[in-house]
Amino acid sequence: MQLYQLRSKQVFPISKQEAWDFLSNPANLSVITPDHMEFHILDGAGKAMFPGQIIQYIVKPFPFYAVKWVTEITHVAPGEYFVDEQRFGPYALWHHKHFLKEVEQGVEMLDVVDYKLPFGFLGQLMHPILVKKQLHAIFSYREEKLAELFGTVEGEIPSLELKSI
Repeated sequence: MQLYQLRSKQVFPISKQEAWDFLSNPANLSVITPDHMEFHILDGAGKAMFPGQIIQYIVKPFPFYAVKWVTEITHVAPGEYFVDEQRFGPYALWHHKHFLKEVEQGVEMLDVVDYKLPFGFLGQLMHPILVKKQLHAIFSYREEKLAELFGTVEGEIPSLELKSI
């Protein structure tokens, strides 16, 4: 079983509360998802985030391929972190942790995604060819959109790393 991990870290010149208010609102996912993915929330985003919350989306990760994605918010520590896990969707495993930490320049946002692809060996073959590139593009877009919304800290460079674990 091959597991992969994506880590993305960014620092913003805003308060931790401002970052939390934006990031913990599932409706804002459409703001930070590339338009070509045609991301639409179907259900579950109408309330403040809570453990056990089920959110249903439709997303088009590749042209001519739309998929229903169902995630559950499994852990929430308001202002600190939350975790979403895929219950149904394109991955065999998707466990996404979102952490916020106050730093001198504002707030540091760290995303850690542990994931596994379906289809065994075939999925592993597709990782470097298709999936890794797609995830890198999606999280790079997020970095750009968040910097556009909240600004950047001089000298801080966002980091994005994808690796096998």
